[in-house]
Amino acid sequence: MLRVPLSLFVYFAATATAYIWPSPQLDALEAIRFDLERGDRIVGLVSPCNFFLFGFNTGRSNAADWIRTAYHDMASHNVEDGTGGMDASIRFQEERERAENAGDGFGFTTGVLTSLTNRYVSLADALALGAIIAIESCGGPNVPFRGGRIDAAEPNKPGVPEPQQDLDSHIASFARQGFTKSEMIGLTACGHTFGGVQHAPFPDIVPELNDPENQQSTGFFDSTAFGFDNKIATEYISGTTQNPLAVGLNDTTNSDKRIFGSDKNLTMQSFADSPDLFASTCSSLFARMLDTVPRGVQLTDVIEPLWVKPDGLRLTLVDGNTLQFSGEVRFWNMTAPSNTTVVQMIYEDHADTKHAIPMLPTSSTPVQHKQGTAMWYAFNFNISTADSQAGIRSMSFSINENDKERIEDQGGVGFAVEDRVVFSNTSCIISTDSSEVAWRLDIGVRNDLPITRVFIVEDVVDNVGRIGVEEIDFPSPPNSNSSSDSNSLAASAYTLFSINTTDLGSTLRTVGAEVREPGGGKKKIAAIGQLSIDGLQRC
Repeated sequence: MLRVPLSLFVYFAATATAYIWPSPQLDALEAIRFDLERGDRIVGLVSPCNFFLFGFNTGRSNAADWIRTAYHDMASHNVEDGTGGMDASIRFQEERERAENAGDGFGFTTGVLTSLTNRYVSLADALALGAIIAIESCGGPNVPFRGGRIDAAEPNKPGVPEPQQDLDSHIASFARQGFTKSEMIGLTACGHTFGGVQHAPFPDIVPELNDPENQQSTGFFDSTAFGFDNKIATEYISGTTQNPLAVGLNDTTNSDKRIFGSDKNLTMQSFADSPDLFASTCSSLFARMLDTVPRGVQLTDVIEPLWVKPDGLRLTLVDGNTLQFSGEVRFWNMTAPSNTTVVQMIYEDHADTKHAIPMLPTSSTPVQHKQGTAMWYAFNFNISTADSQAGIRSMSFSINENDKERIEDQGGVGFAVEDRVVFSNTSCIISTDSSEVAWRLDIGVRNDLPITRVFIVEDVVDNVGRIGVEEIDFPSPPNSNSSSDSNSLAASAYTLFSINTTDLGSTLRTVGAEVREPGGGKKKIAAIGQLSIDGLQRC
């Protein structure tokens, strides 16, 4: 078994072009951003907005921690030398132990959002997504998201403003980060519409409150600290604020008072007068904050929801000349289906012959999102691969509503489908014990495909927590058309490659092949789907 380590983030290639499916990195980021109701999405951790994963009646919320973590991660940025920024350096204990990063919220946040990470989603991207989902789920404005952040290899230099520092120090800190004085006021107000200051890390700012419903003695920035609104400004301007950084007993740590008043309250007055201005300003400043990255990191274009997006696809060799194709397709801002709604997949084989396959909705009503609605349709059908012109190479979708048909094909590009390297249903479980599941993975490769190697692509974590990949080669098959105990495929259009492996839980593993091109070069192609033991039988 040959293992080929690849450089970290080789699968993190950012794009500045239009988003055409499939694009594994953008597909993964878009799913976290917009498919909030699916699978293990994190929106449930900020709904309701006063939910705190690490205790009840604490006066804290995940949403406030996630937003604070994103700012503290960014705040090390230096516009002059290009260092620091949103790069997940806040995960390093050295940074979290600094006085400027007091409190346990950073460790809690990075621990939770690490669950989103894989070869396509860095922890820095996950921190940005967590902040955006918290803001938008708790009444805040839409915040544009770009992907492609790269996790730091080491801690960054200190640089987070602290409450006891004077105004000139704060202005200098925000300028180093790339923000003007008015933007400093705005970003502070936007961030402080959520959460507050806890007693434990800041005993000189917030006393023990002895409140059973606020057991960590959190001094709130405003009276609606679990949601977004402009009360951080209205209460400050009206003189009714209880913000511990504006009216605290120790004037030395009243940093919000100094920041908000640094332009004679003109910015805060404008926010108090106009909730819309406050929301639009926060949308822009939050996006600026999250897009502040180290020099040389290229972010993607703003990721918008695809109007049509296939998801959860599985293409499986079920016998010598038959593929089973299943999955779902999300239609964005599509109306609820009626008795006259007809949705079909139109797939093309390798002879360019088109085949229509009916699709059925997975629910009777669309899923509502802040940015739009999602209607899901499912499919499951068999495809002949009896000759080289059969199979499937692309698909598009026909939507007929009220006798009006439209074709969704990504502007004529279509939705490409790779059928030359596929999973086989002959894969099976070898043994199980208390610690792991051993199983045999079978992969079908078209006999007419000029391959040089077939391999598993497996996520690996380096010694500082960054995710990269390594490739594990399959051994050459013992026979041209069959694995050791898969004789039913002896006359198949596919050759089976087999490898024994173990279940790695949530670790992302996919399969690819290296193919010789006519000009003598080589390229890599990937099978649809990822490794899973779900539904496998005993060998």
